[in-house]
Amino acid sequence: MSISRSTPTTGRSVFAISIALSALVVLWGAVSPASFDAVTTRLFNLIVADLSWFFMIAANLFLVFVIYLGLSRYGRIKLGKKDDKPDFGRPSWFAMMFQAGMGPAIIFWGLAEPLSHYVNVPFGLAAPRSDEAAGVAIQYSFFHWALHPWAIYAVAGLAVAYFSHRKGERGLLSAIFRPFLGDKVDGPLGKTIDTLAVLAVVFGIAVALGQAGLQITAGLGETFGVPNTVFVQLVVLGLTTLAFMASATTKIEHGIKWLSNISMLIAPLLLVFYFLVGPTATQLNVLTEGTGNYLANLLPMSFRLDAFDFNTEWMGSWTVFYWSWWIAWAPYVGLFMARISRGRTIREFVAATVLVPSVVSMIWIAVFGGAALQLARSGMAGDIARTVEQSPAAGMFVFIQEYPLPLALSIITLIVLWVFFVAGADAGTVVLGELSTGGQPNPKTWVRLLWGLLLAGVAAVLLVSGGLGGLQKASVLTGTPFAIILVAICVSFYKTLRKEHGPSAEEPRSDSEQRGSEQDPGATSAPLRGGGKHAELPRDGSGPAAAGATDRSDGLA
Repeated sequence: MSISRSTPTTGRSVFAISIALSALVVLWGAVSPASFDAVTTRLFNLIVADLSWFFMIAANLFLVFVIYLGLSRYGRIKLGKKDDKPDFGRPSWFAMMFQAGMGPAIIFWGLAEPLSHYVNVPFGLAAPRSDEAAGVAIQYSFFHWALHPWAIYAVAGLAVAYFSHRKGERGLLSAIFRPFLGDKVDGPLGKTIDTLAVLAVVFGIAVALGQAGLQITAGLGETFGVPNTVFVQLVVLGLTTLAFMASATTKIEHGIKWLSNISMLIAPLLLVFYFLVGPTATQLNVLTEGTGNYLANLLPMSFRLDAFDFNTEWMGSWTVFYWSWWIAWAPYVGLFMARISRGRTIREFVAATVLVPSVVSMIWIAVFGGAALQLARSGMAGDIARTVEQSPAAGMFVFIQEYPLPLALSIITLIVLWVFFVAGADAGTVVLGELSTGGQPNPKTWVRLLWGLLLAGVAAVLLVSGGLGGLQKASVLTGTPFAIILVAICVSFYKTLRKEHGPSAEEPRSDSEQRGSEQDPGATSAPLRGGGKHAELPRDGSGPAAAGATDRSDGLA
């Protein structure tokens, strides 16, 4: 079956519907924030109470799935054609993926979460503020920031990269379902999938932008005495929006790449500094013991719900919030990862998107969270744990005051947050533009700018209507429908891999052919859908080759 050409209205309809729905959310929250908060709170409570089990099982499925692909025979498959080479070097490739996947969030929660769990221990596993509570706090922080979130991203990224770079499909989530739906992916059903993906991306990024705005405002307050009010938060959000919209006018090889490289240069310097001047032995002990506790308890944590004493508030604030947030971010991070991963193998992709970022996240939490817990245990910084529990956004800057050069370090931290913020939002406009215009790899500047305005608008509405709690509720609500789509993506992707590269797809070959295949594991064992025409599509060097792109005339991209 050949790839069906999309009509010119395909991109336009997804664009129009997703823009309209996003604008309606902004309008509703601006006109009636109380009503917006009441409705989202009611839906949030229902989802956490009735669907927590689904989020836990789905996240585990995604982790098992990507680890299996990386270790299996499928790991040798190249995400591209036989002669495709990577568009980016490994340092830039990893920097862009890490800032897209975590960005300012790890700075926000890497210190605040261990302190929060120290006071409010998960599932009552230890007495609050005890040595055992500190260990559990690190263990659950690793759980929320290591393997599971990155596996969720990798599911979407691998599938899109395979179908776009190798099979010549458009860079859309709907294209992954062609093995199931055939040419229906070019019709209303496919447009529905892409619209849901767009909305998940909008709210997932808006949550991150809102959290970054909260932390930058808190940092300005702790450092320069700026009032930490909603008005100041909105001003920070507006100024930063102007910055990432300016970056959005440049190519991905310029704006996003250089911002990511800057952030991944400064952030490690901060990490090294606090490791050297902090309680180094304690931080190393935290990393060692925390890693052991995390791995030893990974299976129990992955399924624990306390079914007969279910704590809706804790699960909704932490595990379910995180899993739904990562799922809501999956189309954004996954498509962005796919876009910059041409020429990599599945095994290389899994290692770079699941294993390496998990180790980096754990080191970050051990250094900052471990040092913060040491301060809390010793009382050297007052009741820092209680302070952070009441205002998580202020955690990093309260912590900085206990170390040398607090003013300089606070300014550097604010710069890192801002750069992460700008680079992540810029990447978000690229993905939203691509998703909403039929998979075009280079959406026009005005499309990206329009999405930038709407992202800022949604983040502002969430801040005004409920602050941090409103951000968390939005992530759970948008992540729920997309979790179902992500499970279906696993099934469709595996079905395609098994059909094209499984044992049944192989035919007897001569010894010379066998040796050639072993030397070139990226060679396909099944013809590209659509025949030679799609295989001959030129590369633009900046994104996936969009099948049929030359036949489309959306007027949008």
